[in-house]
Amino acid sequence: MSESVQSAPGRKPVRKAVFPVAGLGTRFLPATKAIPKELLPIVDRPLIQYAVDEAREAGIEEFIFVTGRGKTAIVEHFDTAYELEATMNERGKSLAPLDPTRIQPGNLVTVRQQVPLGLGHAIWCARAVVGDEPFAIFLPDELMHGSPGCMAQMVEAYNAVGGNLISVLEVPRHEVSSYGVIAPGETPDILGGTLTEVKGLVEKPKVEDAPSNLIISGRYILQPEVMRTLENQEKGAGGEIQLTDAMARMIGAQPFHAVTFAGRRFDCGSKLGFVEATLALALEREDMGEQVRAIMARLLG
Repeated sequence: MSESVQSAPGRKPVRKAVFPVAGLGTRFLPATKAIPKELLPIVDRPLIQYAVDEAREAGIEEFIFVTGRGKTAIVEHFDTAYELEATMNERGKSLAPLDPTRIQPGNLVTVRQQVPLGLGHAIWCARAVVGDEPFAIFLPDELMHGSPGCMAQMVEAYNAVGGNLISVLEVPRHEVSSYGVIAPGETPDILGGTLTEVKGLVEKPKVEDAPSNLIISGRYILQPEVMRTLENQEKGAGGEIQLTDAMARMIGAQPFHAVTFAGRRFDCGSKLGFVEATLALALEREDMGEQVRAIMARLLG
C-alpha cells in the first residue's frame, strides 16, 4: 500500500471493531470443551491476540466482543492478572510478554449473543455499542499475516474512498466454490491497484459461474446502516441471519469496495489451517525458526 492517506473532512474515522467470538469451536473438540477456540495458541499467542494486535495497528480504540456461554476466559485474557504479575515481579521476570494482553480500561466491551443465529445476528447484537459510527469486523478464525496488517491496509483505503469495504484474496479458479466471491467493477487508479469496486457478492458459486477469483477473507469495514438491514432478522443460507445478505443490500446504496490484501491468510477454523499457521509463524521467528526447520527436516526425513 502507499503512504497513509488522511480521512476526508467530515468522514468519521474507524475507531470501533466487533469480534464475533460466540462460536462453540466444535471442529476442535475435545480441545475446546473447556477452552474457547479463540484462546488456542498459534506458537505462544492465542488466536484472538493476533486479531486484537492487528486492530490496534490500524488505530482501533474500542474492542467489542460478541460472546456466548463459556467464553468469559477471552475477556479475562485481556484483564490484569494481579497474582501472576506479582509473582513474576517477585521472581525478577519481565512483564513484557503480558503487554499485548492489556486493553485500556473502558475500551473493552462485551455483548452476549444468547442464541446462535448466524454471523449477521452476532454483528447485530453489537448495534448499541457501534451506534452511528463506521466499524470494523474481525473474524478471528482467519489469521491475516502481513506488514502492514490487513486492517491497516483497509483503513488506508477507507480514508481514501469511504463507504463499505471488505478484504479479498486471489485464489486459484478451481477453489472459488468454497468461498464467498465478489463480482468486480472498476479498479480505481489509487493505492497501487489494490482497490476494486464491488458490484455483487456470490456465496460459493460453481467454478464456471464465478464472477471472479477474489474471495472474501474475514475483515470488513461497514457503515452503521448495515444494522438497520440486519434488524429485519431475515434468514438466509443454513437458516441463519447472514452478514453477506445484509452487505449485498447495501451495494449501490453506498460506495462498496474490496481491498486485495497484500499478505497471507490462514484458515485457523480448520485443523490443517491451524497447523499451517503455527508452522509458518514459527519458521519466521528469530528465536526458534532455525530449530523448527531442523525438526521439520528430521520428521520428514
